[in-house]
Amino acid sequence: MLAPLDRLRAARRDQAGFTLIELLIVIVILGVLAAVVVFSVRGINDTGEAAACEANVSTAETAVEAFYAQNGSNPASLAALVPDFLKSDPSAAAVDATVRVTYVAASGTVTGGSAC
Repeated sequence: MLAPLDRLRAARRDQAGFTLIELLIVIVILGVLAAVVVFSVRGINDTGEAAACEANVSTAETAVEAFYAQNGSNPASLAALVPDFLKSDPSAAAVDATVRVTYVAASGTVTGGSAC
């Protein structure tokens, strides 16, 4: 009577491994899947910048409206809204140009950067 390990070895002797063609096909399939993932993830950054720009514009508009409601006039700049109405100035040079907000005091209009 054969030991269980010997029976396992005898059964494995007749089995063949993967061929080179099968391995190459698997590698090509994995490469195609990786390329699809890379190209689909590239666009996520663009939508994130657009959302950040729209959020900055909306926040600045709300702060200008609150300032107008309290003081009866538009602020001279968005920097005048810090720290009472805004945490930081969204029109400052430190903010990325794609999401930076511009403000026109005469009309009280707020516009967004290039990502909006």
